[in-house]
Amino acid sequence: MPEQAPRTVELTILMPCLDEAETLARCIDEAHDLLVRSGIVGEVVIADNGSRDNSVDIAQARGARVVRVPVRGYGAALQEGIRAAHGTYVIMGDADGSYDFSRLEPFVERLRQGCDLVVGNRFRGGIARHAMPPLHQYLGNPVLSFIGRLFFSIPLGDFHCGLRGFRRDAILALRLRAPGMEYATEMIVRAALGGLVIAEVPTTLTPAGRSRPPHLRTWRDGWRHLRFLMSARFGF
Repeated sequence: MPEQAPRTVELTILMPCLDEAETLARCIDEAHDLLVRSGIVGEVVIADNGSRDNSVDIAQARGARVVRVPVRGYGAALQEGIRAAHGTYVIMGDADGSYDFSRLEPFVERLRQGCDLVVGNRFRGGIARHAMPPLHQYLGNPVLSFIGRLFFSIPLGDFHCGLRGFRRDAILALRLRAPGMEYATEMIVRAALGGLVIAEVPTTLTPAGRSRPPHLRTWRDGWRHLRFLMSARFGF
């Protein structure tokens, strides 16, 4: 069980982690820089999904709180991290160096204005060269985002951006269950069906800083996203 949370924590910056030793320290330092520079009372939480490198040691040395998640999967790691978070708001993002955690002010601003879910839009903010595979950038992501807008009338241009902020209590109330990468789609769809206030902000994507292959598998995870959209729309 997580320790008793102080009521003054406004923001939890949450990063799911599986063998991110090459980039984790930088991401945590950026997150702490945001909190200090902006005067936000917050914390950095690493939801470790069974790292076999020294990610956990790095996180603890950099002042982050580590939540160990034995059940494998992107969604499983985030669900446990959100449950363990102390903040009123949570901003989640990948710990691979592709997002700048020191520049999260637009997310915080929209959350403070009353939005329940704020999703980054990489197509509006800018995708650096080699930051996203062409198949994802020009086909997979636009097509799946279009299907999501068509099925559920959700005005978002980037359904699969991994950088997003939300009210912790609002997302917990949705009782999300997807254990894998399709968790990102489930969050948006369930939020829309639940009547939550959804917004997006431009977000910049840069190439990941790790040397190992990404955990994302194009066809397997793309099918999971599509299958969830079809199931939620037509009850398959």
